[in-house]
Formats: sequence, C-alpha cells, structure tokens
Amino acid sequence: MKRTLTTLVLSGLAGMAQADITVQTVPYEIDGQPYEGLLVFDEAVTTPRPGVLMVPNWMGVTEAAAEKAAKVAGSEYVVFVADMYGRDIRPQNADEAAAAATTVRNDRPMMRARANAALDVLRAQQGAVPLDIDNLAAIGFCFGGGTVLELARSGTEIRGVVSFHGNLDTPNPDDAKAIRMPVLVLHGADDPFVPEQQVADFSGEMRAANVDWQLISYGGAVHSFSDPYAAMPGKAEYNPVVAKRAFSAMKQFFAEVMD
Repeated sequence: MKRTLTTLVLSGLAGMAQADITVQTVPYEIDGQPYEGLLVFDEAVTTPRPGVLMVPNWMGVTEAAAEKAAKVAGSEYVVFVADMYGRDIRPQNADEAAAAATTVRNDRPMMRARANAALDVLRAQQGAVPLDIDNLAAIGFCFGGGTVLELARSGTEIRGVVSFHGNLDTPNPDDAKAIRMPVLVLHGADDPFVPEQQVADFSGEMRAANVDWQLISYGGAVHSFSDPYAAMPGKAEYNPVVAKRAFSAMKQFFAEVMD
C-alpha cells in the first residue's frame, strides 16, 4: 500500500507543507511473525539521503507516528517507523499501550532484536528509494527513546541515536561498554516518569563506559514535550518551544555524525 500524507499531516511540517511526502507500509517478519512499519520520505528528492530509524511512543505505528516521521524526514532523510509489537498489536488506548510496551521493556534482548530487525528493514530499502545506507541513525520518542538507547547498547554500529523524552534505565548498565556510536538524550528537566536518580544513573553509566554522549535537559519541560497530542498537564504535555529546540538539536547532531 502506498499513500500520500493527508493535509492534516502536512500541516504539521513547519514550512514544508509543499513537500511531496509519501508513506509506504512495509511488511516484514521477525522469527516468522508478521510486522508492519512505515517508510516515510519526500519522493521529489532523487539524490540519496541518510536513513533514520524511528521508534515511536508506546502507541506504536499510528497516524500520529506518521506525522512525526514526516516532520523528521522533510527533504533531508528517509525515515522508517519501526513496529515494535507486531502487525496484529495496535493499542487503542493507554492501558493497551502500557501492556504492549511493558511486555517489550521487560525483555531487553527481545527489544534489541526487534529494533535491529527494523534497522535491517531500513537498510533493505536501498534501491527502492534514494537511501544512503552508510549514513544511518536512530531516534525514538518516550518508549521509543528508551528503545534506541537499547539499540545502542546492543553494539550496533550506526552513526548515532537520539532519545526524545525517553526512559534511561537499563537492567545491565555494563552493557553500555558495547556502545559504538554517539548518543544524544533530549530530556525534560521536570519529567516525572524519568526521575533525577535515573538521569544520574544514566550519566554514570555513560561515563563508566567512556561513551561519546550528550544530555540536554530542558527546563520547564515534562514527558512527551515533542508530542502535540500529549494532554496530561504537568506529567506528559506538549511544549512547542522545547520541541523546536529539541528537533534543532537533533539536526545539529546529525550534521556532526553523518558524512
């Protein structure tokens, strides 16, 4: 299936409403089980572009995730939205999302395997779209932010990972010694779901492993600060000023780590 994003999606693209953004559903398998992600790109651009694996928040592969992927892609990147749950698991509310995300978070080897499988699917798009597989990165939001950090801890070699308001904890901090890429964490300083002790533990983990890492803490921001649909005041809430700063930081990071 191939479809062009709706006007609603394009309206969120901050100056790129005329871009010919396309979304393609991409079916794939992990251990014989069906998954389905989204390939998002500007088909008007014919030169090879870096690829970005995007792991969405705990709601998984949704129209909102496609919107965010379109914003990230613009005319600069090819984005693949990973399916971390499986084709037949599409949460419809917070309770279902929490259950699905918890299943994955409680099995970090499985989380890493699914993220790496999605990265392989992105690589496999070379030829189908103008994609530079020598310049790949990964980003994630909330649950997805924690996932891309686990992707880094798995020892995968790509250009870098960016976590937006993601969980920073991991069962085995020593796994950070396997990280072979720069890491950028974009964190809301008042995020009630990522307490200060978790931030301190993560910082210690990165230092002990001698990782090339950055953590930007945004004052006044809570969880989900980049999500226009977040509506839990004081807990998970959109902050347009901080969101803009965070996406700018992501682009600067990409400019540093990619050729």
